[in-house]
Amino acid sequence: MKTTLVCYCFQHTDADLEQDVMRNGRSTIMEQIMRESKDGHCQCAVKNPKGR
Repeated sequence: MKTTLVCYCFQHTDADLEQDVMRNGRSTIMEQIMRESKDGHCQCAVKNPKGR
């Protein structure tokens, strides 16, 4: 099974998100991404090939 990178800033894959939801009943990774982005640690414009 091929995994897809869904977060270029923090290198999370779709498999990471699935495992996180299975383990915690919700996505704590998404919460972490949102928190880091709010704190200005997101570099999507640079790291994501689509610039978002």
